[in-house]
Amino acid sequence: MATVRPAEIHDVVAIHHLIENYAAMGNLLPRPMNELYRHLRDFFVVEVDGRVVGCGALEIFTEILGEVRSLVVEESHKGLGLGRLLVERIMEEAANIGLSKLMALTYVPEFFHKLGFQTVDKDTLPEKVWGICVKCYKYGNCDEIAVLKNVKPR
Repeated sequence: MATVRPAEIHDVVAIHHLIENYAAMGNLLPRPMNELYRHLRDFFVVEVDGRVVGCGALEIFTEILGEVRSLVVEESHKGLGLGRLLVERIMEEAANIGLSKLMALTYVPEFFHKLGFQTVDKDTLPEKVWGICVKCYKYGNCDEIAVLKNVKPR
């Protein structure tokens, strides 16, 4: 059975391992361990049989906009709906804290479309582009697709 929960300090090594595997394939930006410790409260993990097999984070940009970041599910557990569970938990958290929009940059927009996100032009997300993207080695040549969903704050 899969359980999604907020990340805990002892999860950082597993989160780092998941992210680094995908970063090595060029599917995700790497995140150093010290950054993961600093942003631990942004992360959720999915456990199967007591082992962390996926993670995702909610990064907040403004009083209305947040981002799904570092979404990873271990290759051996893909296709089981664990990514969906993580994004649903992140959407719930976004609503709980009062965000009204949630975005992601992705190579798999179809996954997010199934969850109600719509493809948008990256230029409509200046908070992301100017806050984070300008620091990325892919800036100016970004091949990710921006998706956005309206969230109903609670």
